[in-house]
Amino acid sequence: MKYGFTVPNNFGVDDPADVVGLAVEAEELGFDSVWVNHHVLNVGYVWDRLGERPYHDALVTLTWIAAHTSRVRLGTSVLVMPYLHPMVLAKQLATLDRLSGGRLVVGLGVGSLPEENELLGAEYDDRGQLSNEFIEVLDLLWTQPSADYKGQHYSFEGAVSSPKPLQQPRPPILIGGNRRPALRRVGRLGDGWHPMMLTPESAAKRLPVIREAADAAGRQGIPAEVSVRLTANELTPELAAEYSAVGVTELVVSWNTGDVAEISAGLQAFAAEHGITTSGDR
Repeated sequence: MKYGFTVPNNFGVDDPADVVGLAVEAEELGFDSVWVNHHVLNVGYVWDRLGERPYHDALVTLTWIAAHTSRVRLGTSVLVMPYLHPMVLAKQLATLDRLSGGRLVVGLGVGSLPEENELLGAEYDDRGQLSNEFIEVLDLLWTQPSADYKGQHYSFEGAVSSPKPLQQPRPPILIGGNRRPALRRVGRLGDGWHPMMLTPESAAKRLPVIREAADAAGRQGIPAEVSVRLTANELTPELAAEYSAVGVTELVVSWNTGDVAEISAGLQAFAAEHGITTSGDR
């Protein structure tokens, strides 16, 4: 089993250097990946948790983490597609993949905070179709010398995006979400699945939906990665073994606090309990 860590860029830590420091510590302890959270505005449940305290930007934080680490994979958990533009994001992520030596994992989701969509002027009701097109556009911009696309939300001809990612044909795209539309999106368009807070039984029940959609699209072997995000204090070695038995390849843990010292202690205790070592032997 691989283990990842989601940094608390979303928990009101005053100094973003402390957030980056936790990512560096996770790499030193032997974690396989570090991940950032994504929202733009403190609204809805984000406001309820933070008020006016900081929610540090996902890609700026991840870039700074990339500059201070050398081995861990760098993931987004998850970028909310309706808040972004695929052409801009394609360049940002390709640049980050090259700067990091090909360590990027692109977690994408449709979002579920209508108040934020409204303030940003972002699509909400048709966000599923927009997100399908968004992923198709990313793929074209990363894999084609010149891209043409005609959809309901994006339409263009002769778009050249450079640089291309270091990882070929593209960085892995892991799609978040637990409902059937998201599962089908993984099968048709993604490389892997990145759900939150699912039990092993729930993951096992949903995986056939992904595989059926992938088979129908001629994409055998999808999902290549199943990366489940959990709260750290809920995960025991015995439960990790249950996840592994149903096909989960990575468990990504977080501590729901902005207390940097508490998270640091938690990382060390978690690594010891789950046999995480810098050698990679598990």
